[in-house]
Amino acid sequence: MPRLFTALEIPADVGERLTMLRGGLPGARWIDPENYHLTLRFIGDIDDALANDVVQVLGGVRRAAFDLALDGLDAFGGRKPRAVFAAAPAVPPLVELQAEHERLMQRIGIPAEGRKFSPHVTLARLRQTTPRQVADYLAARAGFRSAAFRVERFVLMSSRASTGGGPYVVEAAYPLRAETLVGPAEE
Repeated sequence: MPRLFTALEIPADVGERLTMLRGGLPGARWIDPENYHLTLRFIGDIDDALANDVVQVLGGVRRAAFDLALDGLDAFGGRKPRAVFAAAPAVPPLVELQAEHERLMQRIGIPAEGRKFSPHVTLARLRQTTPRQVADYLAARAGFRSAAFRVERFVLMSSRASTGGGPYVVEAAYPLRAETLVGPAEE
């Protein structure tokens, strides 16, 4: 099986808003809108037997759907910028979902993720872009915020081993349950 990761999909209307942020940044290789996603857990290149274990353990996740909005733009890489992204706040349902994915992957023998979870949607990968160019790009787009959207499922995605940016394929989808209110029965 190809390189795997778990993710949240970005709705088309939010993706359209993200495409409006394209341009104005030398050295940027913009991600195609159909490839926008928020990675929960990178799994990597694994064999088919382990991939089947991943599919099975993810099927046991029982979490409630939640609302999320993208809030602000930033960059990875500091003095050697490598990507610009739209940030997502680390709201409890998102952090808890990601932490469960991390625990499940370790339980089936996949090593712990070395990086701290930083929820984001990559907009562009950068080559030969200066910190000043990134700062100017971010300053010109300060105040970005998407509309809130409902997260009703997470997906297992695959990609080809390449420099990133897709194409990505949804291998399996896992619904999040609708919240149900449990309270005293009305008479």
